[in-house]
Amino acid sequence: MIDTPMPEPDILEPETAESGLKNNAFLGVSVELTISVGKAKPKIAELLNLNRGVVIPLDSRIDDPVEIFIGEKLIARGELQEMEDQDGKLGVYLTEVVDMRNGF
Repeated sequence: MIDTPMPEPDILEPETAESGLKNNAFLGVSVELTISVGKAKPKIAELLNLNRGVVIPLDSRIDDPVEIFIGEKLIARGELQEMEDQDGKLGVYLTEVVDMRNGF
C-alpha cells in the first residue's frame, strides 16, 4: 500500500462538523466514496488469463488500514468491519479523518 502521509486527524463530532454550515445548499448533495483495500500491478499477459477462481494478490495485509477517498483526495483511514445485523455487509470504522471544515 502506498504510504501517503496524512495531516494529524481531527476527530469531529457530527454537530461540530456541520456547525457554521447549516445554511449551505451543498450539505444535501451525495458524494461517492472509494474505499481502497490495496493495489495490484499485474502484467497484461496475466490480465488476459484471468478466469473465475483466480486470486489477485494485493500489496496490503488483511489487518492494514483501508483508505477512503473522494475522487483522488484521501480523506480518512479506517478498519473494515462487518456490520451487525446487516447480513454480511461491510462498513469502515474510521481511525483517522482529515479536518474538512475549511475545504479539501
